[in-house]
Amino acid sequence: MAASRRTLLSSSLVLLGCLTVLPGMTECQAAAPPSPQTETVAVTASAPREIAPDVGAHATLTGLAAAPAQSHATPEVKAPSPAARLEAEQNVIDVFRAAAPATVFVTQKRLVRDYSMRALEVPAGSGTGFVWDTQGHIVTNYHVVDAGRARGTYSVTLYSQKTYDAQLLGGDPNKDIAVLKLINCDEPLTPIRVLPQGGPLEVGQTAVAIGNPFGLDHTLTTGVVSAIGREVQGYGGVTIRDMIQTDASINPGNSGGPLLDSGAHLIGMNTMIFSKTGSSAGIGFAVPVATVRRVVPQIIDKGRVEHPGLGIEPLPDAYAARVGVKGVVITRTVTGGPAAKAGIRGLSQDRTGEILLGDIIVGINDHKVKNYDDLYNALDRYKVGDEVEVKLVRGGATTSVRLNLIDLP
Repeated sequence: MAASRRTLLSSSLVLLGCLTVLPGMTECQAAAPPSPQTETVAVTASAPREIAPDVGAHATLTGLAAAPAQSHATPEVKAPSPAARLEAEQNVIDVFRAAAPATVFVTQKRLVRDYSMRALEVPAGSGTGFVWDTQGHIVTNYHVVDAGRARGTYSVTLYSQKTYDAQLLGGDPNKDIAVLKLINCDEPLTPIRVLPQGGPLEVGQTAVAIGNPFGLDHTLTTGVVSAIGREVQGYGGVTIRDMIQTDASINPGNSGGPLLDSGAHLIGMNTMIFSKTGSSAGIGFAVPVATVRRVVPQIIDKGRVEHPGLGIEPLPDAYAARVGVKGVVITRTVTGGPAAKAGIRGLSQDRTGEILLGDIIVGINDHKVKNYDDLYNALDRYKVGDEVEVKLVRGGATTSVRLNLIDLP
């Protein structure tokens, strides 16, 4: 019995020592005295098995063997075939392929002088545009090419990545539309497809915006027509009517690019965003295609846009507001113009030098006029030569005259 107890105690000490030995366990097996228990342990160790990572004092010797490494490679996923694309997804791809060749990058440059008074040409602005016809006319936003009083030069980079000089034919800041003409372009051009007059435009339909920001090749964003008929303060200081609102992102550098429907037709020209941070907030605006279709041919033919007018000089709204007048105060009429011929009166002075109000325009046909913005947009609904009824307040009484609109320079 004493020898058996000594053997059991010796085996326990050897087992305890094994916990501090590396997983090979050669020393543990050699040091263990021969006994039935030791032989059982040795046989067990020859068949490794996995155990829990938390090894306690009761763990078996075989549990200390290192488990084989597990593979953590990313599993492969089989991509769908081209035939599995959604119909709407394929349509967006087709729209991009059709319209991207007509989308261009516009750069404005100005001449400046350095510290040694040498003339240098430096970039002064850039944006997107689109090819209007095969004659090399490029349409973009007026604010992209506006050089102010400085003298600007322009270049256009086409889809082929070739860059050509361009000249500014003209534009209309009130509509934020300008037209450039390529110089010495020797390659065939792909014009944008314009939505036919009377074409459908509905809230909820697909809207695809294509741009060429900063010359970083073409980009595409998609969304829907969020609203139509919006009135937004434009670059020229007056409201642009019938603007298209979209949630397709219009990022910096995309101004002047095309907004397209699912048939790759031009439905508007991307112009501005509503954002407090300068980044897209899902509220973008585009000049409607009806306005682009009407204005661009006039600029190509005459270098300017017709502005139907009455032949008057209005008083700035700020002065009218100071005296609490609602309407457009007439400062004077143009000699020989329709307003002068119709007997419309401007401001006058009495013998003491006091300024006397003349006629105040408060309406054009059925359109109310509260300020110059209302007057401009009311007249913009008509063409040169159309007859309109001008409603006036004269000496506190309401009157009206009829006259034909003329083209204002």
